[in-house]
Amino acid sequence: MTTYAGSPGVPVSPVPRDDGIDVAAAAARRVVSALLHVGADGGAPMADIARDLDRIADQLEEHAPERQERVIGMWAGRPRHDPVTGPENALAPPVRLHGLPDGSVTGTVTLGLPYQGPPGCVHGGISALLLDHALGVANSWGPGPDGMTGTLSVRYHRTAPLFEELTIRARQESSEGRRIRTTGEILAGGRVCVSADGIFVAGHVARPVAQDEGGR
Repeated sequence: MTTYAGSPGVPVSPVPRDDGIDVAAAAARRVVSALLHVGADGGAPMADIARDLDRIADQLEEHAPERQERVIGMWAGRPRHDPVTGPENALAPPVRLHGLPDGSVTGTVTLGLPYQGPPGCVHGGISALLLDHALGVANSWGPGPDGMTGTLSVRYHRTAPLFEELTIRARQESSEGRRIRTTGEILAGGRVCVSADGIFVAGHVARPVAQDEGGR
């Protein structure tokens, strides 16, 4: 299970809704967490559970549009699907980030077993994912230019624990031409566990549009 607490500042990540796909995605996160908590030898009727989950997947797939149509729809408004903060994405914890007056962003999250690497610790790849996204959000929130990741240097100072509140912070350090430098860190108990230094390139991939909206 994943939990998060509010931070001061302006929300700069999607806020989960109390209905629709957000609620279904939250239920899916609960299923994944419960499977890992029970384990292979926990005595749960896994064959029956698998059949129930397959029925749910069949029901969802009956209503799914073509992939390209869905991609276009995902980008029609404010994105809510990313794997870090997206409430529509069952892979996301989800983290909630807030923008501060100094141009930085911050948020808190508690990660459970689905995000484990070393025993009782957050997987290093998950830490890198969280920081890459937080740095990108900091670029969008701050006064400088926005862009896409060019390079990301990650340093692991100590293990980041599961089941404890982690603080994520990021800020844009400088920009020169199309080159943007942004840094951030993940902390536990006030101590830095992981830090990142990223070089971003100003600019973005164009949002997809339907054929009758200029895609011809």
